[in-house]
Amino acid sequence: MQPDPIGQERGYRILRHVADGGMGSVFEAELLGAEGFRKTVAVKTILARYAAHPEFVRLFIGEAKLVADLVHENIVQVYDLGRESERYYIVMEFVRGLNLEVFVRSHLDRGDPLPIELGAFIASRVCRGLDYAHQRRDPDGVPLGIVHRDISPKNVLLNFEGVVKITDFGIAKAREVMEQDEELLVGRIEYMAPEQATRRPTDARSDVYALGVLAHELLTGRLPDRGRWSLERLHRLGAAYPKPMAETRPDVPDDLAAIVERALQPDPGDRFQSAADMGYALEYHLYHKGYGPTNVTLRDYLREHFPDPAARVAELQAAPSAVADTVIGHRADTLFGHSLEDEAAD
Repeated sequence: MQPDPIGQERGYRILRHVADGGMGSVFEAELLGAEGFRKTVAVKTILARYAAHPEFVRLFIGEAKLVADLVHENIVQVYDLGRESERYYIVMEFVRGLNLEVFVRSHLDRGDPLPIELGAFIASRVCRGLDYAHQRRDPDGVPLGIVHRDISPKNVLLNFEGVVKITDFGIAKAREVMEQDEELLVGRIEYMAPEQATRRPTDARSDVYALGVLAHELLTGRLPDRGRWSLERLHRLGAAYPKPMAETRPDVPDDLAAIVERALQPDPGDRFQSAADMGYALEYHLYHKGYGPTNVTLRDYLREHFPDPAARVAELQAAPSAVADTVIGHRADTLFGHSLEDEAAD
């Protein structure tokens, strides 16, 4: 396959295709400058099937504009927005690593337990990145009201230096975005807060809920168990999850399980009221008795468990295993459950 020529006029040279996401394709590229200057970057293009839809193009452009000034260790930085003919592309930080979906699947494939304290550490770093985004203000000091709205395993990256990074603000909203954005249901419903799934207004607490789902999966390898209830009905009724986390993985410390379960409350008022509050609770769990995991701890763990990272990531992305199929099946069960008539009869 010939390299995509997009970005050449602005000094970018596409090296290889990395992955396809919900709205776009991502490529590894080089920025070429004077005197042999080279910088590795990622170039994200909008998928052809969405390029003709103004709403998706607006979201794609909005992503670049929204996060252009977000500079934080735990957020993938955006450098540039370009247009070539009718194709838009975003240039961003290139992360050498893997996403949380690959991280979880790899453990399940090998039959290895997911590391509890490292899972809590990863979730705490996501909290810090989200809190930074949630607290951003415009040049006049007015809060931007940024909400990511798509926190999920594919959108949290681990680089091989042990740094956790949030990516893909493609469906994020800001306070000044039109109200119709709330009615555009885009994202992964398994991770959506009830208010987002039912197209009600979202705020920072909606991201806290999504992180609760993500943390549950990161610690147990499974989405929260709804029993016989479908996710759609739970969202509609505002019901809580019927099964506590301890029934899925009893060795998760009680205080950590309580943090995750608080984040998962269907009523936003019952959750942590900010990502900062959830991050503090996680950090207290990790460090109140002394030393706990750091970026270096995560780096060493990744080096030990992913000795040939590029090959392992490619393998997991290309060939879902029987274990992964089971997880996907569980997600389908979680989403659709039994019929609503059966649930009403319970």
